[in-house]
Amino acid sequence: MSETQAIPAAAPPGAAPGSDPQALVEVRDLKMHFPVTSGIISRKVVGWVKAIDGVSFTVRRGETLGLVGESGCGKTTTGRCILQLATPTSGEVRFEGQNLCGLPPKQMQAYRRKMQVIFQDPYSSLNPRMTIGQIIGEAPAVYGMTRSHQENRDRVAELMRLAGLDPVLHSRYPHELSGGQRQRVGIARALSINPTFIVCDEAVSALDVSIQAQIINLLQDLQDRLGLTYLFIAHDLAVVRHISDRVAVMYLGKLVEVAQPRRLYTEPLHPYTQALLSAVPIPDPEIEARREHILLKGEVPSPLNPPSGCVFHPRCPKATEICREAVPEYLEKRPGHWVACHHVG
Repeated sequence: MSETQAIPAAAPPGAAPGSDPQALVEVRDLKMHFPVTSGIISRKVVGWVKAIDGVSFTVRRGETLGLVGESGCGKTTTGRCILQLATPTSGEVRFEGQNLCGLPPKQMQAYRRKMQVIFQDPYSSLNPRMTIGQIIGEAPAVYGMTRSHQENRDRVAELMRLAGLDPVLHSRYPHELSGGQRQRVGIARALSINPTFIVCDEAVSALDVSIQAQIINLLQDLQDRLGLTYLFIAHDLAVVRHISDRVAVMYLGKLVEVAQPRRLYTEPLHPYTQALLSAVPIPDPEIEARREHILLKGEVPSPLNPPSGCVFHPRCPKATEICREAVPEYLEKRPGHWVACHHVG
């Protein structure tokens, strides 16, 4: 979907669930804290790793929300909590208006058909003991979508063509395919039970650049044909800009900025987003030589002991006393442009 057709910004993060009629996924004040224990027998909890610490956003039907940030900032954990592959410490994950957190397994099963994931590593996410046909055809058989061997085989062939694979590969094993072909198998598997929402967890980061472009184009084509909604988790800002309708920037378990790509990449408001974009190289050597590069001091703090106030203040060139003392509110500073920073007017 092009930026000129981008879906309008979502409702305010603090708004009541269901306030946005176009929302498919609503995340409200999501927290995921992992216990740190000590001792062999007693296993006493001595601390908490705050992987996600109060994240709120909305994904509308038919759009792609890009989620970017440094390694360890909580992007993948956020995706796993939305899919209920991990149980959040607190907060809500609403899908089609239903809060999935704490939902009984039998009720959750109905929603699992509608939510799927494309994993980062096409080498380890496929069972090496199963053929491509078995991998793709397993879920339709389990959910009763195919009732015979021939029907299942026809469904597999249809999905393989949809993902750009030749159906003659159905009897091959994963190790016999290239990396790009394996990722297409992962895409076909995700589509096998007709989901409406797909989490793409670093889905192209393990591939060569030329193959990345093919997979991105495939994902966009599938979105247009099937009406899919994506949460696209990545660290490559160029890829995210190309595929996303909106981009959310995450730092140390918190969202710091959300906007449409054109505005975020040309007018970033948060100091962390500005630093990220300044690190992206530009092909033109003259422009690259003239532009300012923002060098952040220090290292990313540990989520085991995050800083007080704004979590970015120890590395922020604009930090003042209020940044050390108070957590900044997440506010709409421009139409559709949300930022958590004390110094953005």
